Amino acid sequence: MIRKVLVANRGEIAVRVLRTCRELGLETVAVYSEADRDSLHVRYADEAYCIGPPPARESYLRGDRIIEVALKAGAQAVHPGYGFLAESASFARACAEAGLIFVGPRPETLELMGDKVAARRVARRLGIPVLPGTDRALDDRDLLAAADRIGYPVVLKAAAGGGGIGIRVARSREELEAAIPLARREARNAFGDDSLYLERQVEQARHVEVQILADGHGHVIHLGERECSIQRRQQKLVEEAPSRALTPKLRNRMCRTAVLLARAVHYVGAGTVEFLLDPEGRFYFIEVNPRLQVEHTVTEAITGVDIVKEQLRIAAGRELRYRQWDIQPRGWALECRILAEDPARNFAPSVGRITRLREPGGPGIRVDSGICEGMTVTPYYDSLLAKLIAWGETRGVAIVRMRRALEEYQILGVTTNLDLHRALLDSLRFFGGQVHTRFLEEGFTPPPPDEEEYLAAALTAALADWQRRAGSRREETASRWRLLGRWEQVGRE
Repeated sequence: MIRKVLVANRGEIAVRVLRTCRELGLETVAVYSEADRDSLHVRYADEAYCIGPPPARESYLRGDRIIEVALKAGAQAVHPGYGFLAESASFARACAEAGLIFVGPRPETLELMGDKVAARRVARRLGIPVLPGTDRALDDRDLLAAADRIGYPVVLKAAAGGGGIGIRVARSREELEAAIPLARREARNAFGDDSLYLERQVEQARHVEVQILADGHGHVIHLGERECSIQRRQQKLVEEAPSRALTPKLRNRMCRTAVLLARAVHYVGAGTVEFLLDPEGRFYFIEVNPRLQVEHTVTEAITGVDIVKEQLRIAAGRELRYRQWDIQPRGWALECRILAEDPARNFAPSVGRITRLREPGGPGIRVDSGICEGMTVTPYYDSLLAKLIAWGETRGVAIVRMRRALEEYQILGVTTNLDLHRALLDSLRFFGGQVHTRFLEEGFTPPPPDEEEYLAAALTAALADWQRRAGSRREETASRWRLLGRWEQVGRE
């Protein structure tokens, strides 16, 4: 039985998991680096423990320290969120050896699906369409020879990749020669593995994925699809569910294919099967993400299923509460990822202290946030600050609600991509669903900076700095009781 859960992550996803744990009456444990000492997930959990210095490799990627804390705190389960150790087979195995429940797929599934080349081979064996490419990792010379055989443009991918890391598009042999060392270095730094493979690039493609749930008793269901075609450098920015590009017949085929693949690998837990959809309506398998996805929220909005709750139930050995006929999606949902980046300056990361935060609300609006006023955004981690989700009875209603929520949203102290999202939602091509994975690069120009907003942000930051230098500590010593409405325990090393 699970009574206490350690969340091995940070930011908005840690807060989101902690909330579901609280609804289930489970005690919670947070871990944090020295840079995250005052973060929201630390304040929200029942207990919190520092696990190391700011760099992720010395804190959030230290599975040994996380397991040590879990045992010390008396936790029975570890939820990895996404990123960091969420797809680490060695960490999942270490948890099991320590007597802890890893809230995710089995280690052998993580090993198989974590190898994107091996996953391609499984899909091909099942008769699932895959893009022309290589079914094994290659050295530099073989990559160039394979690209000549496949034909340009090609996509260079990290075999152990995920989250858009280690991916480069090459439209000529010269571009591929330049991209290979960059992709290898990026993959090695992110995953400790610089293996690369190739796929043929599909022009004007749409990115569509299917959410699956599977328990340890042989039940596998899908929760429908999501479209994630609005991307920047293979990083998703806007997601929606369902996809406007699918007909009922195509949707049925794609979802059945996802379930077939999950059954074939004896999948247990929550996961996502990802596809590319070409302009002619043909879909191709890309990969399986054996974890919770950032964009799981839009699926929750249209199905009413709490995916994190189902993850915890499955991890505890229980059967799925749903059968396929119970899943009846309703309405439309959009998600905008709010990032600490400056679109007007080539998406340069932004760091600093959040001096003002006003989050939107109202009908159909949900905010999954990992920030609060007074918190410092550091350069050590992903730039994702929050996720803004809008639901409506139709896609049009969802878009109108998202526009209104984006106008209400205020974050001062750091530069964000809120203006970019506002411009995207005003785009006629977006409203008409005429998007693809290179829409931002080829069909959309980020708005120019709002000089008045920059001036207001600068003045606010200057005033906050003056108050701090003058000895004002009012914000820094605000009662956590007021912030949370409850008592908390924060552990120290």
